[in-house]
Amino acid sequence: MENYRITAAEAKERLIKGNELYMRSDVHSCDISENVIKAAVKGQKPYAIIVTCSDARVVPEMIFSAGIGDLFVIRIAGNVIDQHQLGSIEYAAEHLGTGLITVLGHTNCGAVQAAVHHDPGGYIKFITDEIVKAVGDEKDDYKACCLNVRHSCDIIEKSLNIMRDEKDFGLQVAAAVYHMETGKVEFI
Repeated sequence: MENYRITAAEAKERLIKGNELYMRSDVHSCDISENVIKAAVKGQKPYAIIVTCSDARVVPEMIFSAGIGDLFVIRIAGNVIDQHQLGSIEYAAEHLGTGLITVLGHTNCGAVQAAVHHDPGGYIKFITDEIVKAVGDEKDDYKACCLNVRHSCDIIEKSLNIMRDEKDFGLQVAAAVYHMETGKVEFI
């Protein structure tokens, strides 16, 4: 395990400040200069791991005003967690020295709405069944979103490697919701 580049609290503060900048900006830009690209080729040192939905309207690099190499982003519909996501999270925490894992749900999530209000078939059912485990009988979309985010956080925190890293190295798991209507990220 590498030492964290910055603490989990510092990473969370950076996410909050980046989101505030995003909400004030009309245009998102990041440094894509030759120097940044050359530095990225040599390795990555993201300050946060973001597990979020595949929704095309939810772009963590923009939402947090981040640039190349700043965030280790894992995207899957409904921000559900299985062994593949846990493996990616463990990799970033253990080998890249990233001390904050944020599960980022969002309002108007189609996967949550499908789980709460419908019974889809096909492969989508694997995702919605996991969300149903998280939300139970909840019918309010926002409350269901929050329950789903917290459920994913719980799964992450039960990982043996994550539990060890929380205890030994100060790794933290945070739950958050992106409000599409305003652009604000709320840590819950």
